[in-house]
Amino acid sequence: MQLKKDQTSLGNFEESCQLEWLETNGLGGWSGSSLTGCNTRRYHGLLMAAIIPPAERMLLVSKLDETIILENMRYGLGTNDYGDALSPKGFQYLSSFEKNFFPLWNYEVAGIRLSKTIAMVQGENTTLIQYKVIDAEKPFKIEFLPLIAARGYHELQHAYNNIYWDVDFNNGVFHNQPFKGAPDIYISIPGSSYQPVNKWYYHFNYLQEKYRGLNFEEDLFNHGLFIVQMKKGDVLNIMLSTENPTGRNVNALLEIEKTRQSALQSGLSDDLLEKLVLAADQFIVKRDELKTVIAGYHWFTDWGRDTMISLPGLCLQTGREGDAKKIIAVFAKSVSEGMLPNRFQDNNQQTEYNNADGTLWYFNAVFAYLKKTNDRIFVLKEILPVLKNIIDWHFKGTRFNIHVDSDGLLYAGEAGEQLTWMDARIGNWVVTPRMGKPVEIEALWYNAQKIYETLLIMNGETEEAKNIFEKAEQTKNSFLEKFWNPSNGYLTDVIGPDGKPDNSLRPNQIFALSLPFHLIEGDKGKSILNVLRNKLYTPVGFRSLSPDDPNYKGHYGGSPYQRDSSYHQGPVWSWLLGPYIEAGMKTEGVLFRTEALDIISRFSYHLNEGCIGTVSEIFDGDAPHHPRGCVAQAWGVAEILRMIKTYSLFHAGS
Repeated sequence: MQLKKDQTSLGNFEESCQLEWLETNGLGGWSGSSLTGCNTRRYHGLLMAAIIPPAERMLLVSKLDETIILENMRYGLGTNDYGDALSPKGFQYLSSFEKNFFPLWNYEVAGIRLSKTIAMVQGENTTLIQYKVIDAEKPFKIEFLPLIAARGYHELQHAYNNIYWDVDFNNGVFHNQPFKGAPDIYISIPGSSYQPVNKWYYHFNYLQEKYRGLNFEEDLFNHGLFIVQMKKGDVLNIMLSTENPTGRNVNALLEIEKTRQSALQSGLSDDLLEKLVLAADQFIVKRDELKTVIAGYHWFTDWGRDTMISLPGLCLQTGREGDAKKIIAVFAKSVSEGMLPNRFQDNNQQTEYNNADGTLWYFNAVFAYLKKTNDRIFVLKEILPVLKNIIDWHFKGTRFNIHVDSDGLLYAGEAGEQLTWMDARIGNWVVTPRMGKPVEIEALWYNAQKIYETLLIMNGETEEAKNIFEKAEQTKNSFLEKFWNPSNGYLTDVIGPDGKPDNSLRPNQIFALSLPFHLIEGDKGKSILNVLRNKLYTPVGFRSLSPDDPNYKGHYGGSPYQRDSSYHQGPVWSWLLGPYIEAGMKTEGVLFRTEALDIISRFSYHLNEGCIGTVSEIFDGDAPHHPRGCVAQAWGVAEILRMIKTYSLFHAGS
């Protein structure tokens, strides 16, 4: 399966501006844009630095537009959208794009064939750009126009703000600090001359921000121009960094990164799996001296729920057990009142704990880690006391009225709060109200108790294990009594505070079949699978609500209000393919294997759309299921990868 686009796709701006690329640095920073070179999001840019990893991200260098100068003719290779015009239109010179280890573009213009490769250095806020002149009838010049944003990644820059003009330029290295307290910006272009300009460029339009109903215009600052002489066979290595690049070798850094990525793929013979392993690598980042998981690019930081769901696929199926241990440890330090953080925020804002499921997913991640590594000392000595604290708090009650009810089921919720993964809220309006006893919370709570019981037995705490066994049995019996809906042949989605069932057909019930200790099996399990297959399944995931429901929304877009009000009301979620395959294999066994292979095969096309080589967060519920939301989502990658490895579902095209 090649990740490649030809001139036919690239030359069609409406098509190619919807295609994106992304490179990351293991700190939470990135480099990325559309394949055309036209930034269509406020999050696009060449150097998005994580100032305090993995947070406080700043877009320093937005663009480095190239112009070829040949015999007094100018050919702009960049593309910018100014609202009423595209200028220049460099996409028309693109002959191909491909993504192997790094994104690579090929240009053909005026008898010149030029390639461009972009990569990032792991553990640094450093972007590398390499140009190779494949062919040229005559020598030519390339003029580089750096456009500086110097702002927070959620913000937009405007010309009324001050950016320092002061620049040092020595031996091909540009240096500027855009304002007091900002990171330094270094741009190294060996062999270049420099011409000061100091000019604002106005009204860059970002199509995706406009589509999302947000402010979409930005101004960018240029300090000056770099000019380089080039000829056939030349290689030009450029470095953009927050650190002084003097004396560093771009070729060596590229080779180090290529070797690192190649090692991640070692021993793999399935091409889809190889690409997913590299996609998975982008989400595992540094937090303090440990590790964490970026939930999605471009706007998420690390979320407890997403991290714990993603950990088995991102780490345990990719040979990164050490990273899994660091992630488990970093979240153990953050448990408060028996709860895992829902998310860590930027700019030293207070950590949020508003979730009922992320904490329970932690048990699943720990259990998966133990099964993979048999690291009993770490789990029993360091993590088991944390799990005991969590269990105790849930029985006595913790934040947001999360507590075990008299029937052994877990109650969660207060008015105005959204505590499950279906968490959209507009002001005080919870779009998908699930206060009470949501079906997946009960499945997770049952599994948390069974995992805790298993660890207690390992640790020789038999009396406490017997006690939790009895409580788990009560949870299971109450669940089977209250959640099965025989007339519909599937499970109730949530039992509300008044005890009334909400029988909306949603995918949450899949976890009663897919988790390690499943609550449903046999004919009931097969019935649930059939209903979900017929009503919710699409080639890219499960719809979040049945199309038969009057509240179903098949399209995701528009203003923030329109998007948030539809977020879990129909859009497809890619990560749910993982539990679907897991549930099918557990419920139907080898009879499901052919279907599982087909699910993976039908999904694989997506890696060649949207953000090339990774998995989008959501998709329209209606065909053709356009990718929406975050362009790269951790659990979407993780769950597909986990299923391929767990059940050897290798891509038919391999």
